[in-house]
Amino acid sequence: MSEKLETLVTQEMLEKRDQWSNPKVSRPVSESDIRKWAIAVYWPEEPPKLYWDEGYANSTRYEGIIAPLDFNPFAWPVPVPPSPPTPPMGTGQGTNAMNGGQAVDYVAAIRPGDVISATTALVDWNERETRLGLTLFSTNETRWTNQNGELIRISRNTSIRY
Repeated sequence: MSEKLETLVTQEMLEKRDQWSNPKVSRPVSESDIRKWAIAVYWPEEPPKLYWDEGYANSTRYEGIIAPLDFNPFAWPVPVPPSPPTPPMGTGQGTNAMNGGQAVDYVAAIRPGDVISATTALVDWNERETRLGLTLFSTNETRWTNQNGELIRISRNTSIRY
């Protein structure tokens, strides 16, 4: 019979809480990037003119072309320093994992010329008994800012470990 775990919260989690990663920086966003993304997302329909027609976009409250909300400036390769390999989790209680979902707050539009920086931190967790046994729900938050330091987007990803 296996010994019941008291907690799935590790010392590393305690130390890493609210410690923001070094920023990952996108290449400058171009009108072409935005247009191609919009075409792909809305295909086979024509995308809204706000995403590709400068004359129309200038007449809107945005006063220019903006990217669709789901635009990802990191979809194109950016230089990233190598990271150490993640060790396998192994077997036993606390080593099974699944995606618990994502919530996104869109704060400001991405525009041509923007350079987006993304930082991530473990911001919260909640541990409780479920039908799977001791279960840990941990939340990582990713914040996107533009070259002016303006907040663009906040994503919260929940991981479940049991």
